Amino acid sequence: MKLIARPEYIKWLENFKDTQLIKVITGIRRCGKSTVMKLFQDELIRSGVKAEQIVTVNLEDFDSYDLWAPEKLYAYIKERLQLGRMTYIFIDEIQHCQDFPRLIDSLYIKENVDLYITGSNAYFLSSEIATLLTGRYVEIRMLPLSFKEYVEGLGYKRTEYASAYRRYLQESSFPYALALRDKPQALDTYLEGLFNTIIVKDISQRYSFRNLMMLESIARFIFSAIGNPLSIKKIADTMVSNGRKIEVPTVERYVKALIDSFIIYPVRRYDLQGKQYLRTLEKYYVVDPGMRYWLLGRASQDVGHVLENVIYLELVRRGYTVSVGKIGNLEVDFIARDSRGLIYIQVAATVRDEHTLQRELRPLEQIDDNYPKFILTLDEDPEGDYKGIRRINALDWLMGESV
Repeated sequence: MKLIARPEYIKWLENFKDTQLIKVITGIRRCGKSTVMKLFQDELIRSGVKAEQIVTVNLEDFDSYDLWAPEKLYAYIKERLQLGRMTYIFIDEIQHCQDFPRLIDSLYIKENVDLYITGSNAYFLSSEIATLLTGRYVEIRMLPLSFKEYVEGLGYKRTEYASAYRRYLQESSFPYALALRDKPQALDTYLEGLFNTIIVKDISQRYSFRNLMMLESIARFIFSAIGNPLSIKKIADTMVSNGRKIEVPTVERYVKALIDSFIIYPVRRYDLQGKQYLRTLEKYYVVDPGMRYWLLGRASQDVGHVLENVIYLELVRRGYTVSVGKIGNLEVDFIARDSRGLIYIQVAATVRDEHTLQRELRPLEQIDDNYPKFILTLDEDPEGDYKGIRRINALDWLMGESV
């Protein structure tokens, strides 16, 4: 299978190369962390680093089973350190190593060591990383393939963006799914196995959840409600109305576990007038529209909310901190913040109807600042401008061709 280039992640690793920081790559299972490390190692070789300066250990490989013991892994790596020159150490799925923080500490304090590690699931939480590696690490949270990576990896032309987008939504953005894109039954089996592994292994075993059917029901409900305001109580009430008895605190634990496993992403609401985050009615988005399509089926495909989900994930990839905006009784789909400031984004499948266009414009027109404001749609029309609010094609935006 051809490796899909992941240039943004490679660029991030290059920026921190040779710094005395532990580079931590996290993300959902099978999103491509190991591949990115392999691609980065290739870049190191091309830049003049010798092969013997690179030490790679994949702790998910059964050949590395003995190295789960920290003293054995440490001895293995120590034997391969290069005296007087940098050694680049890559450890995949570090959570399998018992007492791995002590191992990392021992490697971190050595001279001429550049350390890269990955962890993929709820056994390797960002909160735990912050506690265990305080002040000594940088974290990159990986996602499956972006629409741009998917298009460029498969060689789609500009005129084929629309058809590529439809396949992207249905066939999954997980890299290995590309090898199964013309084998729908095999693809369904792959996504089912991945979903079940996350639910059973990454979540249930760690949190000792015994009611797997309830956990899957909650996941299914959140998948079906992407882009809609949700409270934990509403999720609990829905389960109860469906004949599933459950208390609100239990639902809260289940939802947190789904977030920790990187399968869903919460987005807080921000009051633009009160300048504060709201405590209720978060929105949720899923890590992969293809997994949602597999889980819920064709009848559940809400074009607008699915597009909103894709836009949210792209904003996260581009390094923005994202919230939902509230301004009076109106809502801005996304407020995206980075070091340069803000952008405001409305998302709609189409705004060719004048009533729909005015509905999408209204919240943005209430915002009294000079930060960029956009409406992203699937309409294949020339770009529009409404007193500084730009309407552009969402697929062009996803490809980086409009902003």
